[in-house]
Amino acid sequence: MLNVRRLLLLTEATERGSLTAAAEALGMTTSAASQQMSLLEQEAGQPLIERLPRGIRPTPAGAALAERGQAIRRELRAAQADLDSFTALDEGTLRLGSFPTASASLLPLALTRFRRRHAGIRIEVRAGVLAELREMLHTGEVEQGLLWDYEWNRLDDPALTLTHLLDDPTVLVVPADSPLRTHPSVRLGDLADQEWIIRADNHPVADVLRRSCRQAGFEPRIAYSSHDYQEAQAMVAAGLGIALAPRLALTSRRSDVRLLPFASDVPAPTRRILLARAAARPATPPAQAMARVLRTVAQRFTAPDLHRAQLGAVRRG
Repeated sequence: MLNVRRLLLLTEATERGSLTAAAEALGMTTSAASQQMSLLEQEAGQPLIERLPRGIRPTPAGAALAERGQAIRRELRAAQADLDSFTALDEGTLRLGSFPTASASLLPLALTRFRRRHAGIRIEVRAGVLAELREMLHTGEVEQGLLWDYEWNRLDDPALTLTHLLDDPTVLVVPADSPLRTHPSVRLGDLADQEWIIRADNHPVADVLRRSCRQAGFEPRIAYSSHDYQEAQAMVAAGLGIALAPRLALTSRRSDVRLLPFASDVPAPTRRILLARAAARPATPPAQAMARVLRTVAQRFTAPDLHRAQLGAVRRG
């Protein structure tokens, strides 16, 4: 049977392209790492790496074995996380994963409520994009994670247990003096001649805009690519264009923009906000308590009066 520690050494060396860097990451000397790699090759019965003037390169067999090592490393980390998670509600650490929109709206209120009730629990929050958050959940780096999905990219991961917290509709962001502000609701097909502010770097909301506009029969004309929602609001307020955004992303709305709802028959998607945990690991008492708090807080962000407040002054002149 292959030695697991040596297999993890091969995995690190393959990822880093260097046996020296892998040895440092695993707390070994370079000479010890070289000896262990030679022993692993003897166990495998064939060469696993090619030693280059600068670094190493895996052989085909080494690359296949390193891929197996990644899965083993993930399970070992998850096992350690399981051991670390057995704690009472008066002490210990709860590790959460979140994405920027949730971290700026839903999560702060939940953290405040949780700490009032469970002051002895230390909370760590890791931020990331969707793929990163899922990986953190799989490896046990976080015990719970706030995730999102749309109709076309539903999370279908049997390794995760998902709790639906709330629906987050898409709204239209326009300047405060826009003629559109007097409309009770907007049809996307009537906005084909508008300039648009889009999210940069292949952001999911950029995909929402393009999908929605194409479904309405036109290609959006992009005037500006923003890197966050405050920047997008500023460009809208300046009259450079209009924008689509999830309502939850605009809890801190500028006074010089308005948020308009879409007509019910408009193809403006709603995303789901989800709480996820690894299905194979039972929720710890702190995680169960946080889930209860998040479900309660989520109701505040779905209340009709909050919806009206966020849309704000739609009919004002």
